[in-house]
Amino acid sequence: MVGVDLQLAGRCALVTGGSRGIGKAVAAALLAEGATVAIAARDPGRLAEAAAELGARAGLAVPAVEVDTGDDESVRRMAILARERLGSVDILVNCAAKPAGQAPPLTLPEVTTDAFWSDVNVKVLGYLRCAQAVAPGMIERGWGRIISVSGLAAFSTGSVIGSIRNVAVAALTKNLADELGGTGVNVTAVHPGLTRTEATPAVVAARAQAAGTDPAEIERRLARLSLTRTLIDASQVAAVVAFLASPLSVAVNGVAIGCDGGTPGVIRY
Repeated sequence: MVGVDLQLAGRCALVTGGSRGIGKAVAAALLAEGATVAIAARDPGRLAEAAAELGARAGLAVPAVEVDTGDDESVRRMAILARERLGSVDILVNCAAKPAGQAPPLTLPEVTTDAFWSDVNVKVLGYLRCAQAVAPGMIERGWGRIISVSGLAAFSTGSVIGSIRNVAVAALTKNLADELGGTGVNVTAVHPGLTRTEATPAVVAARAQAAGTDPAEIERRLARLSLTRTLIDASQVAAVVAFLASPLSVAVNGVAIGCDGGTPGVIRY
């Protein structure tokens, strides 16, 4: 059977939050499709390890750029270094944010100004900063893709900060898509649910201990949250992002796509 060519060979991608989790899986997927990829993250040690692992798997060097997406100057410096090391940035994947689902969400009395702005500054303003830094080059070349990793909290209550930041990412996505319409730059987002990453075993173990049950039972409960009856893997989210990053996705613009395997009993429109 002949596979689908996503036509990513020769494209250059920058993945923020690329040192772990979904971001790292996205970088691996883009590399596998022939793109040249640079990853950016805040922790220099973890960043170097991820770049070495991804590079060894792909058989080529993966540039690593240290960045704090919550800081204007750090993002500007990241964009300059990425262009120097890649030649251009054709694809931006925004994934630098505090992962959801690894700790109980803050209750209303626990939400503080600092906690709120810390999350929003990185996940919403950070995504905006990164888009601002790379969009001019995309417009100049007449082609680009900006994909932001948001989350299913956009569709539900239970996490005040989580819902607000993810709804804001969806709104940011549509605003950028409208403004960049006609330039050849498509802007989209994905809403993963609880996703299996390298952090999942520790999260499952902690939940099992708190519930007084075994990890296998927690896995079964989590699997029932998806119509697939399994916990979606980061690589499966990355496959959707890789398509959105490709020239084949030209018909998809200004929207956020659920990547949770389907939520039982919920209609989204």
